[in-house]
Amino acid sequence: MSHFHFRIANDTPWGLLNLAIDLVNNLWVLICGLLVFSMTISVGFLEVGELGRKFDNSLLKTAIITASSLLFMGFLGFNIAFSPSLDGIIGNPVYNGIFLGMFSSSDPGILSGTYWLTGAAYSGTYLATGTFFFFEAACASVTLALVGVVVLRKIKLMAFIIYSAVYFTIIWTIPVAWIWNPTGWLYSIGARDFAGGLLVHGAAGIAALGIMYQVWVEEKKRGMLESRKVPLNLNGGWLTLSILLLWIGWFGFNPGTELGLNYSTVMILLTTFLSGSAGMISTMFFKYLETRENPGMLYAVNGTLMGLVIVTPLAGFVSPGSSVILGLIGGPLFIFAEKLLSRPKWFSDPVGVLPVHAVGGLFGVLMIGVFSQNVFASAAGYPGLPDGLLFGGGISALHQVGVEILAIVAVSVFVFVTSYLASLIISKALHGLLNETDYSKSTETTPSAEGDY
Repeated sequence: MSHFHFRIANDTPWGLLNLAIDLVNNLWVLICGLLVFSMTISVGFLEVGELGRKFDNSLLKTAIITASSLLFMGFLGFNIAFSPSLDGIIGNPVYNGIFLGMFSSSDPGILSGTYWLTGAAYSGTYLATGTFFFFEAACASVTLALVGVVVLRKIKLMAFIIYSAVYFTIIWTIPVAWIWNPTGWLYSIGARDFAGGLLVHGAAGIAALGIMYQVWVEEKKRGMLESRKVPLNLNGGWLTLSILLLWIGWFGFNPGTELGLNYSTVMILLTTFLSGSAGMISTMFFKYLETRENPGMLYAVNGTLMGLVIVTPLAGFVSPGSSVILGLIGGPLFIFAEKLLSRPKWFSDPVGVLPVHAVGGLFGVLMIGVFSQNVFASAAGYPGLPDGLLFGGGISALHQVGVEILAIVAVSVFVFVTSYLASLIISKALHGLLNETDYSKSTETTPSAEGDY
Protein backbone atom coordinates (compact mmCIF):
# COMPACT_ATOMS: atom_id res chain seq x y z
CA MET A 1 0.00 0.00 0.00
CA SER A 2 2.12 2.88 -1.22
CA HIS A 3 1.46 6.05 -3.14
CA PHE A 4 4.17 8.34 -4.44
CA HIS A 5 3.76 11.70 -2.73
CA PHE A 6 6.53 14.24 -3.25
CA ARG A 7 7.26 16.17 -0.03
CA ILE A 8 8.78 19.64 0.19
CA ALA A 9 9.06 21.96 3.18
CA ASN A 10 5.80 23.73 3.95
CA ASP A 11 7.33 27.21 3.68
CA THR A 12 7.67 26.85 -0.11
CA PRO A 13 4.88 27.09 -2.70
CA TRP A 14 5.17 23.37 -3.45
CA GLY A 15 5.18 22.64 0.27
CA LEU A 16 1.99 24.62 0.73
CA LEU A 17 0.46 22.63 -2.12
CA ASN A 18 1.40 19.40 -0.35
CA LEU A 19 -0.16 20.74 2.84
CA ALA A 20 -3.38 21.53 0.97
CA ILE A 21 -3.43 18.01 -0.52
CA ASP A 22 -2.96 16.53 2.95
CA LEU A 23 -5.85 18.58 4.33
CA VAL A 24 -8.08 17.49 1.43
CA ASN A 25 -7.19 13.84 2.08
CA ASN A 26 -7.99 14.25 5.77
CA LEU A 27 -11.30 15.94 5.01
CA TRP A 28 -12.20 13.26 2.48
CA VAL A 29 -11.49 10.39 4.89
CA LEU A 30 -13.37 12.10 7.73
CA ILE A 31 -16.43 12.46 5.48
CA CYS A 32 -16.10 8.82 4.44
CA GLY A 33 -15.90 7.86 8.12
CA LEU A 34 -19.17 9.68 8.79
CA LEU A 35 -20.82 7.81 5.91
CA VAL A 36 -19.54 4.49 7.23
CA PHE A 37 -20.81 5.33 10.73
CA SER A 38 -24.27 5.83 9.27
CA MET A 39 -24.19 2.22 8.04
CA THR A 40 -24.32 0.82 11.58
CA ILE A 41 -27.65 2.47 12.36
CA SER A 42 -28.82 1.54 8.84
CA VAL A 43 -28.37 -2.14 9.73
CA GLY A 44 -30.94 -1.51 12.45
CA PHE A 45 -33.29 -0.09 9.81
CA LEU A 46 -32.71 -3.25 7.77
CA GLU A 47 -33.70 -5.46 10.69
CA VAL A 48 -36.86 -3.44 11.28
CA GLY A 49 -37.67 -3.58 7.56
CA GLU A 50 -37.39 -7.36 7.50
CA LEU A 51 -38.78 -8.23 10.92
CA GLY A 52 -41.31 -5.49 11.67
CA ARG A 53 -41.54 -2.33 13.75
CA LYS A 54 -42.04 -4.32 16.95
CA PHE A 55 -38.27 -4.84 16.79
CA ASP A 56 -37.39 -1.22 17.45
CA ASN A 57 -34.81 -2.55 19.91
CA SER A 58 -32.73 -3.14 16.77
CA LEU A 59 -32.15 0.59 16.69
CA LEU A 60 -31.07 0.65 20.34
CA LYS A 61 -28.64 -2.18 19.64
CA THR A 62 -27.02 -0.38 16.70
CA ALA A 63 -26.78 2.85 18.71
CA ILE A 64 -24.94 0.96 21.46
CA ILE A 65 -22.60 -0.57 18.86
CA THR A 66 -21.82 2.86 17.44
CA ALA A 67 -20.82 4.19 20.85
CA SER A 68 -18.91 1.12 21.97
CA SER A 69 -16.83 1.01 18.79
CA LEU A 70 -15.35 4.43 19.51
CA LEU A 71 -14.72 3.68 23.17
CA PHE A 72 -13.25 0.19 22.90
CA MET A 73 -11.30 0.90 19.71
CA GLY A 74 -9.92 4.02 21.36
CA PHE A 75 -9.09 2.12 24.55
CA LEU A 76 -6.87 -0.55 22.95
CA GLY A 77 -8.38 -1.90 19.75
CA PHE A 78 -6.91 0.71 17.41
CA ASN A 79 -3.37 0.08 18.66
CA ILE A 80 -3.79 -3.69 18.48
CA ALA A 81 -4.97 -3.50 14.87
CA PHE A 82 -2.96 -0.69 13.31
CA SER A 83 0.20 0.00 15.33
CA PRO A 84 3.56 -1.43 14.20
CA SER A 85 3.09 -5.11 14.91
CA LEU A 86 4.97 -7.43 17.21
CA ASP A 87 6.25 -10.31 15.05
CA GLY A 88 3.40 -9.73 12.59
CA ILE A 89 0.84 -11.08 15.05
CA ILE A 90 -0.50 -8.14 17.03
CA GLY A 91 -0.09 -4.38 16.93
CA ASN A 92 1.84 -2.77 19.77
CA PRO A 93 -0.90 -2.20 22.41
CA VAL A 94 0.96 0.73 24.00
CA TYR A 95 2.03 2.48 20.78
CA ASN A 96 -0.23 5.50 21.32
CA GLY A 97 -1.35 4.64 24.83
CA ILE A 98 -5.02 4.18 25.72
CA PHE A 99 -7.53 6.57 24.14
CA LEU A 100 -4.94 7.88 21.66
CA GLY A 101 -2.53 9.05 24.33
CA MET A 102 -5.13 9.92 26.96
CA PHE A 103 -4.04 13.39 28.20
CA SER A 104 -0.75 13.59 26.30
CA SER A 105 -0.27 16.08 23.46
CA SER A 106 3.06 14.68 22.29
CA ASP A 107 2.12 11.28 20.89
CA PRO A 108 2.87 10.79 17.16
CA GLY A 109 0.31 12.40 14.89
CA ILE A 110 -2.01 13.69 17.62
CA LEU A 111 -1.67 17.42 16.95
CA SER A 112 0.81 17.41 14.09
CA GLY A 113 2.46 15.00 11.74
CA THR A 114 0.89 11.85 10.36
CA TYR A 115 0.06 8.36 11.51
CA TRP A 116 2.91 6.01 10.56
CA LEU A 117 0.77 3.77 8.33
CA THR A 118 -0.27 6.72 6.15
CA GLY A 119 3.24 8.14 5.71
CA ALA A 120 5.55 7.97 2.70
CA ALA A 121 6.51 4.31 3.23
CA TYR A 122 2.92 3.09 2.97
CA SER A 123 -0.26 4.86 1.80
CA GLY A 124 1.43 8.24 1.34
CA THR A 125 -1.81 10.08 2.09
CA TYR A 126 -0.51 11.67 5.32
CA LEU A 127 -3.56 11.31 7.52
CA ALA A 128 -3.58 12.56 11.08
CA THR A 129 -3.91 9.91 13.77
CA GLY A 130 -7.41 11.10 14.65
CA THR A 131 -8.59 10.91 11.05
CA PHE A 132 -7.33 7.38 10.54
CA PHE A 133 -8.69 6.26 13.91
CA PHE A 134 -12.14 7.68 13.22
CA PHE A 135 -12.43 5.95 9.85
CA GLU A 136 -11.28 2.56 11.13
CA ALA A 137 -13.48 2.75 14.24
CA ALA A 138 -16.43 3.35 11.92
CA CYS A 139 -15.50 0.27 9.88
CA ALA A 140 -15.22 -1.78 13.06
CA SER A 141 -18.66 -0.57 14.14
CA VAL A 142 -20.28 -1.91 10.96
CA THR A 143 -18.78 -5.37 11.42
CA LEU A 144 -20.30 -5.81 14.88
CA ALA A 145 -23.64 -4.51 13.57
CA LEU A 146 -23.57 -7.40 11.09
CA VAL A 147 -22.71 -9.87 13.84
CA GLY A 148 -25.52 -8.46 15.94
CA VAL A 149 -28.31 -9.31 13.52
CA VAL A 150 -28.22 -12.94 14.65
CA VAL A 151 -28.72 -12.16 18.35
CA LEU A 152 -32.01 -10.32 17.92
CA ARG A 153 -34.55 -11.62 20.46
CA LYS A 154 -31.99 -14.11 21.73
CA ILE A 155 -29.47 -12.85 24.28
CA LYS A 156 -29.26 -10.47 27.20
CA LEU A 157 -28.41 -6.84 26.67
CA MET A 158 -25.52 -6.99 29.14
CA ALA A 159 -24.12 -10.07 27.39
CA PHE A 160 -24.00 -8.23 24.08
CA ILE A 161 -22.31 -5.15 25.59
CA ILE A 162 -19.60 -7.31 27.18
CA TYR A 163 -19.18 -9.18 23.90
CA SER A 164 -18.65 -5.87 22.09
CA ALA A 165 -15.71 -5.05 24.36
CA VAL A 166 -14.07 -8.37 23.52
CA TYR A 167 -14.91 -7.97 19.85
CA PHE A 168 -13.30 -4.55 19.46
CA THR A 169 -10.13 -5.51 21.34
CA ILE A 170 -9.51 -9.13 20.28
CA ILE A 171 -11.91 -10.84 17.88
CA TRP A 172 -11.87 -8.22 15.12
CA THR A 173 -8.63 -6.35 15.74
CA ILE A 174 -6.08 -9.17 15.75
CA PRO A 175 -7.02 -10.49 12.26
CA VAL A 176 -6.96 -6.87 11.06
CA ALA A 177 -3.38 -6.67 12.35
CA TRP A 178 -2.56 -9.64 10.11
CA ILE A 179 -3.86 -8.24 6.80
CA TRP A 180 -4.69 -4.52 6.91
CA ASN A 181 -1.56 -3.71 8.88
CA PRO A 182 1.39 -3.69 6.43
CA THR A 183 3.60 -5.30 9.09
CA GLY A 184 1.15 -8.18 9.63
CA TRP A 185 2.18 -11.74 8.79
CA LEU A 186 -0.54 -12.37 6.20
CA TYR A 187 0.06 -9.04 4.50
CA SER A 188 3.78 -9.82 4.38
CA ILE A 189 3.18 -13.04 2.41
CA GLY A 190 0.89 -11.29 -0.06
CA ALA A 191 -2.66 -11.61 1.33
CA ARG A 192 -4.86 -8.69 0.29
CA ASP A 193 -8.39 -7.63 1.19
CA PHE A 194 -9.06 -4.13 -0.11
CA ALA A 195 -12.02 -3.01 2.01
CA GLY A 196 -13.02 -6.06 4.02
CA GLY A 197 -14.53 -9.01 2.19
CA LEU A 198 -12.80 -11.21 4.76
CA LEU A 199 -12.10 -8.79 7.62
CA VAL A 200 -15.55 -7.18 7.63
CA HIS A 201 -18.16 -9.35 5.93
CA GLY A 202 -16.65 -12.81 6.15
CA ALA A 203 -15.39 -12.31 9.71
CA ALA A 204 -18.79 -10.97 10.78
CA GLY A 205 -20.49 -14.13 9.53
CA ILE A 206 -17.94 -16.38 11.22
CA ALA A 207 -18.17 -14.45 14.50
CA ALA A 208 -21.95 -14.75 14.31
CA LEU A 209 -21.60 -18.53 13.98
CA GLY A 210 -19.54 -18.57 17.17
CA ILE A 211 -22.35 -16.83 19.07
CA MET A 212 -25.03 -18.96 17.43
CA TYR A 213 -23.28 -22.16 18.50
CA GLN A 214 -23.37 -21.13 22.16
CA VAL A 215 -26.99 -20.05 21.75
CA TRP A 216 -27.78 -23.49 20.31
CA VAL A 217 -26.04 -25.25 23.22
CA GLU A 218 -28.27 -23.37 25.65
CA GLU A 219 -31.39 -23.92 23.55
CA LYS A 220 -30.73 -27.67 23.47
CA LYS A 221 -30.52 -27.68 27.26
CA ARG A 222 -34.08 -26.36 27.23
CA GLY A 223 -35.15 -29.39 25.19
CA MET A 224 -35.56 -27.44 21.95
CA LEU A 225 -35.17 -29.50 18.78
CA GLU A 226 -34.24 -26.49 16.65
CA SER A 227 -33.13 -22.95 17.24
CA ARG A 228 -35.89 -20.45 17.79
CA LYS A 229 -36.82 -18.64 14.58
CA VAL A 230 -37.81 -15.01 14.22
CA PRO A 231 -40.44 -14.73 11.45
CA LEU A 232 -40.19 -12.18 8.63
CA ASN A 233 -42.60 -9.26 8.77
CA LEU A 234 -41.61 -7.14 5.78
CA ASN A 235 -42.01 -3.38 5.66
CA GLY A 236 -41.20 -1.92 2.24
CA GLY A 237 -40.59 1.60 3.53
CA TRP A 238 -38.02 0.56 6.11
CA LEU A 239 -36.34 -1.79 3.63
CA THR A 240 -36.06 0.97 1.04
CA LEU A 241 -34.65 3.40 3.61
CA SER A 242 -32.11 0.84 4.80
CA ILE A 243 -30.74 -0.04 1.36
CA LEU A 244 -30.58 3.64 0.39
CA LEU A 245 -28.51 4.51 3.46
CA LEU A 246 -26.34 1.39 3.21
CA TRP A 247 -25.64 2.06 -0.46
CA ILE A 248 -24.70 5.66 0.31
CA GLY A 249 -22.61 4.43 3.22
CA TRP A 250 -20.67 2.17 0.85
CA PHE A 251 -19.62 5.39 -0.91
CA GLY A 252 -17.52 5.97 2.19
CA PHE A 253 -16.64 2.35 2.89
CA ASN A 254 -14.89 1.30 -0.33
CA PRO A 255 -13.62 4.60 -1.79
CA GLY A 256 -12.68 5.76 1.72
CA THR A 257 -10.41 2.75 2.13
CA GLU A 258 -8.12 4.36 -0.45
CA LEU A 259 -7.32 6.78 2.43
CA GLY A 260 -7.04 9.69 0.04
CA LEU A 261 -8.74 11.43 -2.86
CA ASN A 262 -7.31 10.57 -6.29
CA TYR A 263 -8.35 9.15 -9.66
CA SER A 264 -8.31 5.60 -8.31
CA THR A 265 -10.87 6.70 -5.70
CA VAL A 266 -13.30 7.53 -8.51
CA MET A 267 -12.71 4.13 -10.14
CA ILE A 268 -13.35 2.40 -6.80
CA LEU A 269 -16.64 4.26 -6.51
CA LEU A 270 -17.65 3.07 -9.98
CA THR A 271 -16.75 -0.57 -9.39
CA THR A 272 -18.63 -0.53 -6.09
CA PHE A 273 -21.86 0.92 -7.42
CA LEU A 274 -21.80 -1.07 -10.66
CA SER A 275 -21.42 -4.35 -8.81
CA GLY A 276 -24.24 -3.47 -6.42
CA SER A 277 -26.52 -2.60 -9.33
CA ALA A 278 -25.65 -5.78 -11.23
CA GLY A 279 -26.20 -7.83 -8.07
CA MET A 280 -29.72 -6.49 -7.64
CA ILE A 281 -30.74 -7.08 -11.28
CA SER A 282 -29.19 -10.56 -11.30
CA THR A 283 -30.84 -11.65 -8.05
CA MET A 284 -34.26 -10.38 -9.13
CA PHE A 285 -33.89 -12.10 -12.51
CA PHE A 286 -32.85 -15.51 -11.21
CA LYS A 287 -35.42 -15.46 -8.43
CA TYR A 288 -38.11 -14.69 -11.02
CA LEU A 289 -36.92 -17.61 -13.16
CA GLU A 290 -37.29 -19.84 -10.11
CA THR A 291 -40.74 -18.70 -8.91
CA ARG A 292 -42.27 -16.85 -11.91
CA GLU A 293 -43.37 -14.24 -9.39
CA ASN A 294 -42.23 -10.72 -8.54
CA PRO A 295 -39.35 -11.27 -6.09
CA GLY A 296 -40.23 -8.06 -4.26
CA MET A 297 -38.18 -5.56 -2.29
CA LEU A 298 -36.52 -8.16 -0.07
CA TYR A 299 -34.63 -9.72 -2.98
CA ALA A 300 -33.84 -6.30 -4.43
CA VAL A 301 -32.20 -5.37 -1.13
CA ASN A 302 -30.32 -8.65 -0.67
CA GLY A 303 -29.22 -8.67 -4.31
CA THR A 304 -27.81 -5.16 -4.00
CA LEU A 305 -26.03 -6.08 -0.79
CA MET A 306 -24.62 -9.24 -2.39
CA GLY A 307 -23.11 -7.25 -5.26
CA LEU A 308 -21.67 -4.66 -2.88
CA VAL A 309 -20.22 -7.29 -0.57
CA ILE A 310 -18.60 -9.35 -3.34
CA VAL A 311 -16.78 -6.38 -4.84
CA THR A 312 -15.64 -4.95 -1.49
CA PRO A 313 -12.40 -7.00 -1.15
CA LEU A 314 -11.28 -6.18 -4.70
CA ALA A 315 -12.92 -2.83 -5.48
CA GLY A 316 -9.51 -1.20 -6.00
CA PHE A 317 -8.12 -4.05 -8.08
CA VAL A 318 -10.67 -4.53 -10.87
CA SER A 319 -12.14 -2.80 -13.91
CA PRO A 320 -15.76 -1.63 -14.21
CA GLY A 321 -16.43 -4.56 -16.54
CA SER A 322 -15.16 -7.08 -14.00
CA SER A 323 -17.25 -5.47 -11.27
CA VAL A 324 -20.40 -5.95 -13.36
CA ILE A 325 -19.56 -9.63 -13.92
CA LEU A 326 -18.94 -10.11 -10.21
CA GLY A 327 -22.28 -8.52 -9.40
CA LEU A 328 -24.07 -10.72 -11.93
CA ILE A 329 -22.52 -13.83 -10.38
CA GLY A 330 -23.84 -12.63 -7.03
CA GLY A 331 -27.47 -13.27 -7.98
CA PRO A 332 -27.43 -17.05 -8.41
CA LEU A 333 -24.78 -17.33 -5.68
CA PHE A 334 -27.07 -15.64 -3.17
CA ILE A 335 -30.11 -17.73 -4.12
CA PHE A 336 -28.08 -20.94 -3.80
CA ALA A 337 -26.51 -19.88 -0.48
CA GLU A 338 -29.87 -18.80 0.93
CA LYS A 339 -31.37 -22.24 0.24
CA LEU A 340 -28.34 -24.12 1.50
CA LEU A 341 -28.05 -22.16 4.74
CA SER A 342 -31.76 -22.35 5.51
CA ARG A 343 -31.49 -26.12 6.02
CA PRO A 344 -29.56 -26.31 9.33
CA LYS A 345 -31.84 -26.25 12.35
CA TRP A 346 -29.24 -25.30 14.95
CA PHE A 347 -29.10 -21.60 14.10
CA SER A 348 -31.47 -18.81 13.17
CA ASP A 349 -30.28 -16.16 10.71
CA PRO A 350 -33.34 -13.92 10.14
CA VAL A 351 -31.64 -11.12 8.20
CA GLY A 352 -29.28 -13.26 6.12
CA VAL A 353 -25.84 -12.41 7.47
CA LEU A 354 -24.52 -15.80 6.33
CA PRO A 355 -25.69 -16.04 2.68
CA VAL A 356 -24.98 -12.36 1.97
CA HIS A 357 -22.02 -11.32 4.08
CA ALA A 358 -20.19 -14.55 4.88
CA VAL A 359 -20.63 -16.25 1.49
CA GLY A 360 -20.41 -13.05 -0.56
CA GLY A 361 -17.40 -11.71 1.31
CA LEU A 362 -15.38 -14.93 1.19
CA PHE A 363 -16.23 -15.46 -2.48
CA GLY A 364 -15.04 -11.94 -3.26
CA VAL A 365 -11.72 -12.57 -1.51
CA LEU A 366 -11.16 -15.71 -3.62
CA MET A 367 -11.87 -13.67 -6.76
CA ILE A 368 -8.87 -11.40 -6.06
CA GLY A 369 -6.66 -13.97 -7.76
CA VAL A 370 -9.09 -14.29 -10.67
CA PHE A 371 -10.29 -10.80 -11.66
CA SER A 372 -7.53 -8.45 -10.43
CA GLN A 373 -5.59 -6.35 -12.92
CA ASN A 374 -2.22 -4.98 -11.89
CA VAL A 375 -2.81 -1.62 -13.57
CA PHE A 376 -5.83 -0.90 -11.34
CA ALA A 377 -4.18 -2.35 -8.24
CA SER A 378 -1.07 -0.23 -8.78
CA ALA A 379 -3.16 2.93 -9.08
CA ALA A 380 -4.83 2.03 -5.79
CA GLY A 381 -1.46 1.58 -4.06
CA TYR A 382 -0.90 -2.17 -4.44
CA PRO A 383 1.72 -2.52 -7.21
CA GLY A 384 2.74 -6.01 -6.10
CA LEU A 385 -0.65 -7.58 -6.79
CA PRO A 386 -0.42 -9.73 -9.95
CA ASP A 387 -2.95 -9.94 -12.76
CA GLY A 388 -5.66 -12.49 -12.05
CA LEU A 389 -6.19 -15.78 -13.83
CA LEU A 390 -8.59 -14.18 -16.33
CA PHE A 391 -5.97 -11.61 -17.31
CA GLY A 392 -2.93 -13.82 -17.87
CA GLY A 393 -1.60 -13.94 -14.31
CA GLY A 394 -0.69 -17.63 -14.60
CA ILE A 395 1.37 -19.06 -11.74
CA SER A 396 1.42 -15.74 -9.89
CA ALA A 397 -2.37 -15.62 -9.95
CA LEU A 398 -2.62 -19.21 -8.69
CA HIS A 399 -0.22 -18.31 -5.88
CA GLN A 400 -2.44 -15.34 -5.02
CA VAL A 401 -5.48 -17.61 -4.83
CA GLY A 402 -3.54 -19.92 -2.50
CA VAL A 403 -2.50 -17.06 -0.24
CA GLU A 404 -6.09 -15.82 -0.04
CA ILE A 405 -7.30 -19.32 0.88
CA LEU A 406 -4.70 -19.43 3.67
CA ALA A 407 -5.92 -16.04 4.91
CA ILE A 408 -9.55 -17.22 4.87
CA VAL A 409 -8.69 -20.36 6.86
CA ALA A 410 -6.51 -18.56 9.41
CA VAL A 411 -8.94 -15.70 10.03
CA SER A 412 -12.01 -17.96 10.08
CA VAL A 413 -10.53 -20.35 12.64
CA PHE A 414 -9.34 -17.52 14.88
CA VAL A 415 -12.60 -15.57 14.71
CA PHE A 416 -14.87 -18.58 15.28
CA VAL A 417 -12.86 -19.90 18.22
CA THR A 418 -12.50 -16.52 19.96
CA SER A 419 -16.14 -15.61 19.32
CA TYR A 420 -17.37 -18.90 20.71
CA LEU A 421 -15.05 -18.77 23.74
CA ALA A 422 -16.10 -15.20 24.47
CA SER A 423 -19.76 -16.22 24.28
CA LEU A 424 -19.13 -19.23 26.52
CA ILE A 425 -17.27 -17.22 29.17
CA ILE A 426 -19.89 -14.47 29.13
CA SER A 427 -22.58 -17.12 29.48
CA LYS A 428 -20.85 -18.58 32.53
CA ALA A 429 -20.40 -15.15 34.10
CA LEU A 430 -24.01 -14.11 33.56
CA HIS A 431 -25.52 -17.56 34.29
CA GLY A 432 -26.64 -17.97 30.72
CA LEU A 433 -26.48 -16.06 27.48
CA LEU A 434 -30.16 -16.29 26.62
CA ASN A 435 -32.77 -13.81 27.77
CA GLU A 436 -34.79 -15.77 30.32
CA THR A 437 -37.93 -13.65 30.10
CA ASP A 438 -38.17 -14.02 26.34
CA TYR A 439 -37.51 -17.77 26.30
CA SER A 440 -40.09 -18.37 29.00
CA LYS A 441 -42.75 -17.28 26.51
CA SER A 442 -43.95 -19.65 23.82
CA THR A 443 -43.80 -18.02 20.38
CA GLU A 444 -44.66 -14.46 21.35
CA THR A 445 -42.58 -11.91 19.44
CA THR A 446 -43.28 -8.71 21.38
CA PRO A 447 -40.04 -7.38 22.94
CA SER A 448 -39.88 -7.95 26.66
CA ALA A 449 -39.16 -5.32 29.28
CA GLU A 450 -35.81 -6.97 29.99
CA GLY A 451 -34.11 -5.32 27.03
CA ASP A 452 -33.66 -8.46 24.98
CA TYR A 453 -32.38 -8.41 21.42
